[in-house]
Parts: sequence; C-alpha cells; structure tokens
Amino acid sequence: MNIKGFSTGLFGWHERYRMDGKEPSWEEIFRDVAESGVDAVEIDPVPELAAAAKASGLAVSGTYIGLALHEPFEALDIDRSVLPAARRLAEAGGTDLMINADPKGGWGAPEPKTEEEFKRQGDNLTRIAAAVGSLGLQVSLHNHAATAHNAEGDLRSVIDYAAEEVGLCIDTGWAHTAGCDPVAWVRKYPQRVYAFHLRNQIGDIPTEVLIDGEIDMRGLIGVLAEIGYKGWLALELWHREDTHPQRTMIEDTKRSIDALKRWIK
Repeated sequence: MNIKGFSTGLFGWHERYRMDGKEPSWEEIFRDVAESGVDAVEIDPVPELAAAAKASGLAVSGTYIGLALHEPFEALDIDRSVLPAARRLAEAGGTDLMINADPKGGWGAPEPKTEEEFKRQGDNLTRIAAAVGSLGLQVSLHNHAATAHNAEGDLRSVIDYAAEEVGLCIDTGWAHTAGCDPVAWVRKYPQRVYAFHLRNQIGDIPTEVLIDGEIDMRGLIGVLAEIGYKGWLALELWHREDTHPQRTMIEDTKRSIDALKRWIK
C-alpha cells in the first residue's frame, strides 16, 4: 500500500496541552508534531501557519471546515466559509478538503436530522466540490455524529445523495461512538474513501494509542491494502481526563505510527 504519508489533526494536541497546563507557540506545536514522526498536518494554511509548519519539515495534507450542511446552500456562504481556505490549501500543496456535517441544534444538544436534510447535505457537498474543482482538491464528508441515526444519515448524504466526486473522511472514533463499524464502511464503499481520522476507542472513551481499543485497526489497514488506498493516514489521538494517559502525545503518536508502519508492511 503506497500511502501519501502520516498526518495529524491538531485538536487532540491542543486538548493535551490544555490538560497539561501548557500554552505553546505554533512553532513549539509544530516541532512537537514533527518529533512525533508525522509527515504533515491538517490546518488552514494561512501564511504564518504554513511557514511555521514548513520550518519544522511538515507538509500540509488537508483542511477541515465545519458547516451546517443541512441548511440551504445560500446560508453556507461558501465564498467566505470555504473558498478562501480551499485556495490556501491548494497553494500549500494540500489535497484533502474535509467538510464536517455540523449538528442540527448545536454541539450541546444535537437533534436528529430529517431525510430531506441528509439529501440537502449531499447536494451542498456536490456544489462545494464543483466550486473547488479547478483547485485539484478532494472533497470529503467528515463524520462527527455520535448517534447511529445521524451517522448513518450523514453516510447516505455522500453515498446516495452526492455526486461521485464527493468522498468520505472516515473518523474511526466517532463512527465507533455512534455504534457503526468504520471497517465495514471501507469494505462497502471503497471508491468513496478519500481520507481518515484515526483514533481507537473503548465505548465512547478514546484510548491512548491506536493499538489499544475495540476498533480493529490492524484489520482496517488490511482492508485499505486490499482496496489500494493511496491517501493520507491522519491520526487524531484524543487524550481526555477519562483516557488517563500515561505517556506524552509525542510518545503515543510515535507508538501509533510505528504500529501502522508494521501493519502496512
């Protein structure tokens, strides 16, 4: 399997710094990330961040944008919310534009979406993909729903209602939290798998490293080899208080990447 490399989102890093009472500069964050063994980061590569990442030897793999995709297209205001970041991503050499289907009702009290809203999400993703098509980016839906109803509906937004050029960014942790099987998603929809956020879980609690937990990460890598996956493998470890981490984020990222490398071979 010839992947592009290993990447990471930064949410989990910021959460760990917060838990440890640290407020590092961007330069310090990127140095830590580079020391952990990843090749790239997911950021909105505004000039100062792109330069700081590059100074630490990190590429930019993608950009994550949260949108209320269930709302009418005009309400998304993509000229402001999407296109500037998409242009920066393309200029930085990134490939993956990941759009999160933000919850109806807000993060504090998410509500079930209707089938019409799932359909609208697919149409909105299709229109976003068309709008950024000239930039050479892959547009994918990132699953973040914590309930089966919304997670499966978000999946249908892509598979049933979006154009074929729209894919999936499979967040393994959130899929598991919602009671879904991310490995089964890959097996069933191999042509729509564009990107990953990799995290293992025990129930709805994130584990410290990828190798521990209820998700068969080794099996997932085996399936990716079978389908010839060639994208980035992005980690999103999340050290919460109830995770009880015993090591640093740098150490756990290294351990996770070492395991991925063994399984890929």
